Amino acid sequence: MATNTLKYYQNLTLYEIYVRNHGPNGTFSDVTADLERIKELGVDVIWLMPIHPIGEENKKGELGCPYSIRDYREVNPEYGTRKDFKKLINTAHSLNLKVMIDVVFNHTAHDSVLALSHPEWFVRDENNNPVSTVSDWSDVVDFKFPNPLLEDYLIDTLTMWVKFGVDGFRCDVASLVPLKFWLQARKAIYLINSEIIWLAESVDARWIPERRESGYKINSDSELYSAFDITYDYDIWAIWQAAVLGKVKTSNYLDILKFQDSIYPQNFIKLRCVENHDRKRIMALSQSRSQAIAWTAFQAFNKGAFLIYAGQESAAQKIPSLFDVDKIEWGKYELQDFIKTLVLLKKDQAEVEGKFSLINSESGIQATWIEKEGSLYGIFNTDNSNENISVSLKDGSYENLLSGDTILIKDGKTQMPDSAFIIRYLDSIVVEPFQSALFDIK
Repeated sequence: MATNTLKYYQNLTLYEIYVRNHGPNGTFSDVTADLERIKELGVDVIWLMPIHPIGEENKKGELGCPYSIRDYREVNPEYGTRKDFKKLINTAHSLNLKVMIDVVFNHTAHDSVLALSHPEWFVRDENNNPVSTVSDWSDVVDFKFPNPLLEDYLIDTLTMWVKFGVDGFRCDVASLVPLKFWLQARKAIYLINSEIIWLAESVDARWIPERRESGYKINSDSELYSAFDITYDYDIWAIWQAAVLGKVKTSNYLDILKFQDSIYPQNFIKLRCVENHDRKRIMALSQSRSQAIAWTAFQAFNKGAFLIYAGQESAAQKIPSLFDVDKIEWGKYELQDFIKTLVLLKKDQAEVEGKFSLINSESGIQATWIEKEGSLYGIFNTDNSNENISVSLKDGSYENLLSGDTILIKDGKTQMPDSAFIIRYLDSIVVEPFQSALFDIK
């Protein structure tokens, strides 16, 4: 695992922003004006989707995709100037927020400055035309690695942005870029700022054998941890989504969640979320609003960093288009206080210093963070259940930290909450760990 991974990375909350569709004008200034509200959520890091000029050739939609980049070293004039971006960074830093930018080093726009000045740096087809190795990505062309000149250029670009003031990199489809490059880049940047946060967009597990069978190199999540602090949760996303939709039991998802503990480094950190710019909003995906809230609460409570996608605090149901002006409908920020509570609990001593355990449950999810000074116990109604359930807590009355309501435990049972509850308990309890079928087949 990356050598400068700090313990608190496990408890980070990131907030994803698409500048074009975040505010009324789609500018850096709009984001700057919203930073105090975002900080109120308890956020640690804002992640800005690509801030660079977008290619025109073969573009998708009216304005093009931000992941089809024309120039890594400039900012998109649609968003403002470098001075505006610097003001955003400085304002964020004054609020103790870190700023992460998107790094897209697998490909560029067809008309990028590099495609025009260094055509030999790109993958080419049998007709010598630059191409993408992913058929759906018609608006981009892929770099051809290894290439020392290309790699030096990309590392120099990272260096420039670190010196400009950014605090981290979310690396797009990091699995497709050679691991040797990421290790080299991390080593170079470490000499400038040893606290840069490295987040890898690792890929859907199903894609890895497909790419390898097609003759392409691709990194698994376990390989990426040698260069990155945090990787995406896409390795188990498909089964999580199936559990949300009721296509598989929640326990099937918990089986594979537990399996992550066996295949990654001891202190691995996953980015937990229920939505992002590439996936459906949880309010649209779930079978009910209460189920959506239950899953949101669990993924915040889960072991790992937590991602909020802008608009989630307004219970948004629509993912803004990547290719056009498509503003977030902010409404009344109806989930702002709820998400703030979840985020603050990620900084609770129990979640920072404690041990996370999944607990056997008849339905939904039960989990606990056990810590000697005071533990946390969560029940999450991910199955839309209305049953009484057995719990490991002692009989008595407890405060639901998510709502302030009273939770009554009697004869070792309680009513399943509409969505979720998290309570604090001081006494030691005996929990029955979740029995994963993957480990307990006789």
